[in-house]
Amino acid sequence: MALAKAIGGEIVGADSMQVYRDLHILTARPTALAEADVPHHLVGCIDGAQPWSVGAWQRAAHTALAQIAARDRPAVIVGGTGLYFRALTDGLADIPDIPAETRLMAQRALDHTGEAAVRERLGITGEAISPGDRQRLVRALEVLLATGRTLTSWQSNKSGALASGTWRAVVLEPARDELYRNCDARLTAMIGDGALAEVAALVDRQLAPHLPIMKAVGVRPLAAHLAGDLTLAQAIGLAQQDTRRYAKRQLTWLRNQTSDWPRLAPASIDVQVENLLRMAR
Repeated sequence: MALAKAIGGEIVGADSMQVYRDLHILTARPTALAEADVPHHLVGCIDGAQPWSVGAWQRAAHTALAQIAARDRPAVIVGGTGLYFRALTDGLADIPDIPAETRLMAQRALDHTGEAAVRERLGITGEAISPGDRQRLVRALEVLLATGRTLTSWQSNKSGALASGTWRAVVLEPARDELYRNCDARLTAMIGDGALAEVAALVDRQLAPHLPIMKAVGVRPLAAHLAGDLTLAQAIGLAQQDTRRYAKRQLTWLRNQTSDWPRLAPASIDVQVENLLRMAR
């Protein structure tokens, strides 16, 4: 926000959970005051029942960027979903929409034959898709069933990348111990701010468990507490653990996928903004 204000820009959210209206507190979405202070796009704009995807976000992001450019203002794209950034910097395969029945068929095939058999059918190694990553395995299988082509084949032809030279990128990379302490403290603060009531309202909607919003970090343990299966202390502990693990996966992904992006360590806001401005010149 400080950077956007310094350059007269607008913020575009690049977070797969902050797009949802249902989880304001638990996803650390900008407050109403923050959104009034600096224009924000692609935050709190999607209903939890909608299965939002990286492709949907890429299309929406290009629309938002075009609108911002028409106002002759710069955009600051910020968030924690690496695949969203990859979609803008490298492009995305133009895969046809997959029918719901095909997706269900892929899910059942995985349940019936097991992960090893699906991997063999797809020719996928553990490096391409991590062991136990059900969502990506189902995605790869449903694409093959629906199109007759592998996901890798589709991904070899990408579109929608930002023009070279029109953007700059930076990774904010705090020390891991400090990051983990902040994760724990933030989760505790979220409970005080009303995260339990937020999760209760989400559970009351009885949405399908496979929807992305139901997999948001913190939802499952807090829902288990509300159901009487965990104490609040146990739920908070598990949610903090899940948050730290997610932060670790983000750091690993950024190290492997954006090794050429400059890094910034924590600093005062004034120093941080000056460093970002220097990198953008």
